[in-house]
Amino acid sequence: MPLRIFNNLNSQIAQNRLDKNNVSLGKAIGKVASGERVQNSSDDGASLAISESLQSDARALRQGLRNLQDGLSLINNVAEGGLTVVAEILIRSRELASQAVTGTIGNSERQTLQLEFEALKQEINRITNTNEFSGQKLLDGSLEAGSPGEDVVIHMGLDSRNENRINLNETLNLAATSTTGLGIADVDISTQQGAREALVTLQEAVDKLSAARARVGAIQNRLTRAIQNLGVNIENLQAAASSIKDADVAEEVTDLTKQLLLVQTSAAMVGQANLIPEGVLLLLQ
Repeated sequence: MPLRIFNNLNSQIAQNRLDKNNVSLGKAIGKVASGERVQNSSDDGASLAISESLQSDARALRQGLRNLQDGLSLINNVAEGGLTVVAEILIRSRELASQAVTGTIGNSERQTLQLEFEALKQEINRITNTNEFSGQKLLDGSLEAGSPGEDVVIHMGLDSRNENRINLNETLNLAATSTTGLGIADVDISTQQGAREALVTLQEAVDKLSAARARVGAIQNRLTRAIQNLGVNIENLQAAASSIKDADVAEEVTDLTKQLLLVQTSAAMVGQANLIPEGVLLLLQ
């Protein structure tokens, strides 16, 4: 190759290679620092699009998981808790009616039993009217199927299909647990005849409440299984996105070492190439 003073082609070639190696080194450093193999579309556009779609699905499902957990809290901590107390009150009410129906006590004793009986009915109505979750009434008929208000729906999927929603009104069909809803509003045990009739009415109320509690138990189990299934789906999506986008640290560190050596070598060659024109001086001696 001829010697030239104005254009040092060897130096230009070495500088171009140094620039390319510096770019590659920067990418290698970025991958190791971020832990991501694909950082932008220029790295791998198809992989980036797929991984972001998977991550978007995973985030949507994570919100669905939180929705299910909130729904389970609603059922466990509030609805079931309220129904349990109402059931205990009905059991005590039946006990009072059973005591009032016997002929071994007089009317004055029945009046005393009636006072407690009325207090228990008032407590049932208080629980029914105050039992709520984040402002949503639960025992006043708001969770009954065909309720005039808006249904309580738990969304858990990626779209609005019915398969990704649980309508608590349709599933629970929880009628009001007030004394009117249970059919005991007018029950009176102050007389022996009234107490006798109360036993039948209270048994019907207990049966109605037991059926409601059975439906609550069923939806508890369903939400628990849905939470478990959604957790597995999220793990799979995250694993898929990770395999596409995340960096193999061992591999990337190896590449980083390689790029460091190439940059150092290129820099050294630029220095060597810049010394070649000095050969012209030898020709002038």
